[in-house]
Formats: sequence, C-alpha cells, structure tokens
Amino acid sequence: MSERVPFEKYDGAGNDFVVVAAESPVPDRAAFARAYCDRETGVRDEDASRVGADGVLFLCLDGDSAPPRVTMTQFQPDGSTAAMCGNGVRCVAAWAADRAEATAFDIVTPAGIRHATVDGDRIAVEMGEPRFGPDAVPLAGETPLVDQPLAELDGTPAAGLAVTAVNTGVPHAVVFVDAVNEVDIDAVAPPIRHATVFPEGANVTFASLGMDGFDQRTFERGVEGETRACGTGAVAIAAAANRLGRLPVAADADGWIQVTLPGGDLAVAVPEEAPARLRGPALERFEGTLPAAPESDRIADDSDESTLEGCRNGEVEE
Repeated sequence: MSERVPFEKYDGAGNDFVVVAAESPVPDRAAFARAYCDRETGVRDEDASRVGADGVLFLCLDGDSAPPRVTMTQFQPDGSTAAMCGNGVRCVAAWAADRAEATAFDIVTPAGIRHATVDGDRIAVEMGEPRFGPDAVPLAGETPLVDQPLAELDGTPAAGLAVTAVNTGVPHAVVFVDAVNEVDIDAVAPPIRHATVFPEGANVTFASLGMDGFDQRTFERGVEGETRACGTGAVAIAAAANRLGRLPVAADADGWIQVTLPGGDLAVAVPEEAPARLRGPALERFEGTLPAAPESDRIADDSDESTLEGCRNGEVEE
C-alpha cells in the first residue's frame, strides 16, 4: 500500500479538477492523473455522483508575495500536461483564497501569469490577449485560419465546416453552427482536432447564438472527449466572434458576454488591445486522500481536511 496524499475536488462551471499540493510525494504525476481522472474508475465522493475529473492541478502557494502567487501544473486525463485552463485557474484562485487572506492572486502557468480576483464563489481571471497568428496557435501554414473550411476534412463528418483558429492559452478550432446541441461532437470533432493544419492538435469548440449570448460545446485535447465546460474555449468563441463581427448585442455595459455550457454559465469580455477576461463560479466539492502511487484501488477515502504549506516542487512542468 503506497503513501496517501490529501486532495480536494473543485468544480468550475462544470470543469472538475483534483487539486493536490505540489509538495505531495506523488512519484508519477502522469500516472496519477490517468488513474484518478478516469470517468469509470477514478476519484469519487460517497455519492459517486460524478466519477473522475477533467485534470489534476498540482499547486504551490507563495503567500509572502504581493499579491499571493500560485504556481499551477496541470496534468490531463491522458497524462499529458496543459499550458493553460481558464476554469482550472479559477479553481486555483478559490483554493488559494481558502489559504491566504487575500482576494487577488497571480497564477503562474506555462502560458504566462494570470491575475485572478475572488468575490465569494465568483472568480474572474485575466486570460491574456487571444492570438490568431500561425506561429502563436500554432498552425502548419503561414497565414491565419479564419472562418475557412479545411480541404483535408472532405469525406469526414466535419466536411464543409468553417474553422477559426485562435490561441487563448491553448489552441482552439472554433466552429460556428446553427445549434450546438445538434452536433454529433464525438464524430465531428476528432477530424478537426487531429487535422494536419494543427501540428500540436487543437481543442475543438462549437458555438451558436443563444438566448443571452452564445451556447458552447467543447471537445478537449488531452481529455479526448467533450467536457462540461471549457474556459479557454469560451474566450476563444468571443475572440473569434469579435474578429468576425459576430458579437451579440447582448453584451452588458462592461462588455461581458454570457456563454452557456453544459455545466453552467460563464461570462467573457474581449476588449480591444487588452487581456480577455473570464468570470464564473468555482467551489470545492469534497476532499479526501488518495494513494500517491495508484494501483487497483482508485476510490477516494474521505478524511479530515489537511492544509499543506511549502512546496516540494514549485516549478511549472511543461
């Protein structure tokens, strides 16, 4: 039986994450993520209402910085790492707010530092400026991909769909459709996700106009399936819509646009020549301990809350 490590389960508008202090003695973080994110055999609470997770966040809090700084390393369900996750960053801020007497935090990610502010369970984060350049996405070609069909998708369920490529911390292929709920996402998204124009792959985000903004569904790279929410995808929709002149008039006076996902609602703002912003709920669902080296027993065991200080490994892994 391996050593057990404390964890907490957080939820950000439907994106759920296992949160572990970076100092925890986890010998193989990729294996840890593959085991406990599994939607059939992964981490669960007593009710087993939702098994597994969309990722594992290894966090290191520096409470002496002003504002407090958290280093975030995210492992995906397939064991790969992700440079950025908007809802993950918001969950990080909620986690940090429980440990530091502050409402503003700098979250260090491989995609850059993201500033987050906490107002109860509503958390807003600066997401950086969306980038459409082929080197930034990245793309295999030398020109941006904006509202264009891909010839290589001919003969696939994604044939004829117009794609806009944008990096909002991770690459997204945004596709505007009449109704997102009518998309067979498991059939349509993979050909786009693996298209050769995306040398590093891409998240595939579908959007349609909704009652108060946009409706969204996202097929995430690294999860290799649909997730209930995707913050970088919500920002990608707003950025692509802004570039194409499709922003809805439903935006409020501060430029916030509602994006509705299967897991809940997010708000996005994409001001000109300024960082995009993402706002929505994030909260802890439950806590427990897990074997540091996962074996056959992958079910969480509820335990008393543990507050971990310091970091064994506070560096961002890429």
